[in-house]
Amino acid sequence: MSSTHAQRYTRLLEEVRRHDRLYYVEAQPEISDAAYDRLYRELQDLEKFHPELADENSPTRKVGGAPLDSFRTVAHAVRMQSLNNTYSEQELEDFLGRVEKGLVGQSAEFAVEPKVDGLAVSVRYEKGRLVQGLTRGDGERGDDITENLKTIRNLPLSVRGLPERIEFRGEVYLPEPAFASMNRAREKKGEPLFANPRNAAAGTLKLLDSREVARRPLAIVFYGLGEVSGLSLKTQEELHRQILDWGLPGHVWFRLVRGTSGVLSAVRELDSARHNFSFATDGAVIKVNRLDQQKILGQTDKAPRWAIAYKYAPEQAETRLHAVTFQVGRTGVITPVAELEPVLLSGSTISRATLHNFEEVARKDIRVGDLVTIEKAGEVIPAVLSVNLKKRPAASRPIPIPQQCPVCGGPLSKEDVFLRCTSRDCVGQLKRRLQHFAHRGAMDIEGLGEVMAAQLVDAGLLQHVDQIYDLTEEKLSSLERMGEKSAANLLAGIAASKTRTLGRLIFALGIPQVGAVLSETLARRFGSLEKLAAASTSDLTQVNDVGPKVADEIAAFFHEPATRRLLSSLKKAGLNFTALKEELAERGGVFAGKKFVLTGTLSRPREEFIRQIQSLGGSVAGSVSAKTDYLLAGDEAGSKLDKARALEVRVLSEKDFEKLVGKDAGE
Repeated sequence: MSSTHAQRYTRLLEEVRRHDRLYYVEAQPEISDAAYDRLYRELQDLEKFHPELADENSPTRKVGGAPLDSFRTVAHAVRMQSLNNTYSEQELEDFLGRVEKGLVGQSAEFAVEPKVDGLAVSVRYEKGRLVQGLTRGDGERGDDITENLKTIRNLPLSVRGLPERIEFRGEVYLPEPAFASMNRAREKKGEPLFANPRNAAAGTLKLLDSREVARRPLAIVFYGLGEVSGLSLKTQEELHRQILDWGLPGHVWFRLVRGTSGVLSAVRELDSARHNFSFATDGAVIKVNRLDQQKILGQTDKAPRWAIAYKYAPEQAETRLHAVTFQVGRTGVITPVAELEPVLLSGSTISRATLHNFEEVARKDIRVGDLVTIEKAGEVIPAVLSVNLKKRPAASRPIPIPQQCPVCGGPLSKEDVFLRCTSRDCVGQLKRRLQHFAHRGAMDIEGLGEVMAAQLVDAGLLQHVDQIYDLTEEKLSSLERMGEKSAANLLAGIAASKTRTLGRLIFALGIPQVGAVLSETLARRFGSLEKLAAASTSDLTQVNDVGPKVADEIAAFFHEPATRRLLSSLKKAGLNFTALKEELAERGGVFAGKKFVLTGTLSRPREEFIRQIQSLGGSVAGSVSAKTDYLLAGDEAGSKLDKARALEVRVLSEKDFEKLVGKDAGE
């Protein structure tokens, strides 16, 4: 190792950290994505070929290290407490009265901030470097999740200007757009859905492989302190502003108020505003503002006397459960679904709700005929919350646990709390696989949607996905209400699918853990389906966004005899197994190097806009940041539009978008 390498590494480390801060914290990037990527790759290369130089808090460590066998528990330097909760304004007024009494005549000012529905953590910095992250645990000791926390993109690994030693208290959460995207992906894969963003965030932080954690876009917010030295603050407001001044993630919504009317007004204001936040919030936190007054009020063993959480009641409704049906996902997972008497909830009419799994059904003793209370868990997924046992009809019937697949009669296996059909010939799975294969984001076979897929399977015309390419006008004529024109359109769509890109085909195969974006990456990396199928796990882990678990899933998929038979049949049918020139070429065009975010209701499926943007050199992200170049906004655009305007990101209507596309075409 030469001194030149060491000097270059030191300068490069500082430069990448500086640009990370400019991008993630100050929202004022100075260089392009491509320029940043070159610096980042050079830093990675230096650490790879000169591991003795590698700094333990290098930005490259965000990707995570080797999987852990288990988490070690560590004692908190200062006990992590939870907050007392209240659900009524009267109880909140009682709390304010206790504060006034405890301060013996002193007047109090109160800070009101959102209660983030996430997982409480403690993050320690020493000499400006992140050295430890712990869960709350039992308050005395928590799990060491340092490596997982280091993957969070809005959490700096090093910060200038911090005291010698400081411990922040905060909340890790999964932004709601990311949560919705994760659940859509899980639904497509036939996997059980997360009930709410908090469960998803908590489950993510419990993963032992930080490389897998890095794939989920967690975020963090700080709102308090644990152990600290060399810091002089007088109020909660000063702490709040200091957190933001250091460039750390803090609350953007914060109110300083006096008196009962001021607190109640702020709590009600937050209730209206919280629906526009990117994170789920289930309440407001009210804190005495002055830190010296917090010390006067003190704390109990479990909670401070100077703060309280006011919890908003989730919107619920009571309705009758008429029946239970069973959904079989693409991978065989069986989900019981409540068929309900339609009821209005959170602005929409609900007639079905998930029962999650059969252990949940047994625990809640849910029966057909019951009056049940439902709510949108995390305001996303309708779920059955409880049963009104006082009004249970005598004719109510227990929900039986299937002993075999409710669709194909095949054998079931129990995996954790879920039942899975293990039959490769399950028509329920086949229908879902057909829908996925023909989806617009995959092979885009016009006319082959949910209804047609069910018809073809039920009529016995399809027993395997590849038999799509054996369909003829004569075979289709046997279907009810299938006219010549409909048959011709479907066959034309099937024929057109043979020319789809390799990336689309990889996505259409339904490989576990492989979504549309990764499919495109694999197509560019391997160039052909044969090479991808022959790739080892070692080859696969060299691909960006492919960790050991995903590599194992891909390799296992291509080693299955059923997959080999499927590929052979698709090859004979004439599908495109080789990456097209446009997939391999460096992408240029009017959107070269530009980052897009899409929001609202658009006139075409989002996949079409995404592919058009990518074909013109752009990329698409899920959330708005200062690094976003354009927000393509359709009807009913929400919080993303507000954030884009606040960050002065250029907002495009569809007409604006088409004008830019037209410029690229020389119009």
